[in-house]
Amino acid sequence: MASTEVGTVGMKLEVVTVPVSDVDRAKSFYQSLGWRLDADIVRGDNFRAVQLTPPHSACSVAFGKGLTTGEPGSLRRLILAVYDIDPARADLVSRGIDGNEWLLQEIKTRLPGREW
Repeated sequence: MASTEVGTVGMKLEVVTVPVSDVDRAKSFYQSLGWRLDADIVRGDNFRAVQLTPPHSACSVAFGKGLTTGEPGSLRRLILAVYDIDPARADLVSRGIDGNEWLLQEIKTRLPGREW
């Protein structure tokens, strides 16, 4: 029987793999958002891993060639948590970004039990 108690082993979500159709275009897109490039690793013709991290985030995105069998564009409703949604959206729009599958969620206070 599965336990419903909170786990005792520390875990952090570190990387989310995003299926993309064009690795260079995706890399350029995330860099235009001001995300930090952590890695761009090529191993032969069938493997490339690119990893970028949003400002002040503990979780990164990874994409490339040979990383996932997911269909490009199939990952939807990824949420970027921001403290103040209006300036965050204005910043993204000023960078020419609008209408993509990422969502912004304003979080100023965590609900009880939502902080470690």
